[in-house]
Amino acid sequence: MANFAKPGVPRFAVEVYQNAHLPEGGREVNAIVTVTATGGGTTGETPLVPHQSPVGVAARPAAPAAGVVVMVDCSGSMEYPPTKMRNARDATAAAIDTLRDGVAFAVVAGTHQAKEAYPGGGRLAVADATTRHQAKEALRKLTPGGGTAIGTWLRLADRLFASSDVSIRHGILLTDGRNEHEEPEALRTTLNACAGRFTCDARGVGTDWEVKEVTGIASALLGTADIVADPAGLAADFTRMMESTMGKEVADVALRLWTPQGAEVRYVKQVAPSVEELTGRRVESGPRTGDYPTGSWGDESRDYHVCVRVPSAAVGEEMLAARVSLVLPAPDGGPAQVLSQGLVRAVWTADPAVSTSINPQVAHYTGQAELARVIQQGLDLRRSGDVDGATAKLGRAVQLASRSGNEDTAKLLAKVVDVVDAATGTVRLKAKVSAEAQMTLETRSTKTVRVKK
Repeated sequence: MANFAKPGVPRFAVEVYQNAHLPEGGREVNAIVTVTATGGGTTGETPLVPHQSPVGVAARPAAPAAGVVVMVDCSGSMEYPPTKMRNARDATAAAIDTLRDGVAFAVVAGTHQAKEAYPGGGRLAVADATTRHQAKEALRKLTPGGGTAIGTWLRLADRLFASSDVSIRHGILLTDGRNEHEEPEALRTTLNACAGRFTCDARGVGTDWEVKEVTGIASALLGTADIVADPAGLAADFTRMMESTMGKEVADVALRLWTPQGAEVRYVKQVAPSVEELTGRRVESGPRTGDYPTGSWGDESRDYHVCVRVPSAAVGEEMLAARVSLVLPAPDGGPAQVLSQGLVRAVWTADPAVSTSINPQVAHYTGQAELARVIQQGLDLRRSGDVDGATAKLGRAVQLASRSGNEDTAKLLAKVVDVVDAATGTVRLKAKVSAEAQMTLETRSTKTVRVKK
């Protein structure tokens, strides 16, 4: 497989969508912040110095190479069926083929303990024709046996990343079972320790793993989560993940929020391409200023919902409710580089027609966040045997998916409920639902669609 040429470094732009008008006494300001990075991925030239442009600032060039650690489940359950382990080896080989020259990488074999499958010696290899061949040869020696303690895999990946001076640090984790040989608290402690140190995509293969464990790993480490129900699909999925990783050119970008005296941030969440709560991840970065992590970026666009509570003011008054910036921390601990910036405003008016109008972007993503929430609630109620509660929640999910044009989620819901009337959310629970259908809906429930322009 051909390797990718070194991408350019993206420039960032921030756009703010909101209805800035509040009624007299109104205090809650909502805005959708769209962040777009362009010029990265596999196109563009790497700028030598920061460059000011109308759409934002080009990020300073990062360290010369990315680092990737692939963590492969080698527990005993990977032996059933025997094709599962073979598919995992083939998928990892496909991912290795996708590495471009100069990228640092390693393969970890995960059971109730973590072992270095390649290259060994507590270090990362540097991708070229020779090391890619050696790594694929090492994969042939991976055999299933033992338990599952995912925290040990992540700890080893963290140590391997620490051994190399790389700016983009990304993990790919595959598991087929539950984290049975480690206490939940131990995994949470590991995730807290690894958060901000590297990102990680997590995949569950088959249907014997725990959705909340896999999605929790991806959420904590700002990666993606998905189900690969048929092991034969692993190679294509691993290749897509690695291609995405090879397109990342800027790491550790933060969404910085400044608010004026007397204002408070109610919440900050990513709402596209998936719903991700960021409020609790705030790190104070100055007076009335906090940073929210966004991970690594290539050529892409994401949307964030910012909600700020401001002091009330008289009709006719206006204030800056928040300043939203994309920032890149300086490697030497100096001032962060501001990549782009947008403003959130508050204007008080006596016209109810103006103050009660909901911005289309805000309305759309409020619905998408509710869609993700009611799917999770509905599935939990279904598992607990509450038929009426599950029907009401999943019916609401069908209604929201239909209204917003989220066709992918609507199709997944239709495998769990019989839809009588999508517009009103009238549904009946299906008597029999496959584990694959339920797990796929749960895993992908946070995926959203962009607002229609």
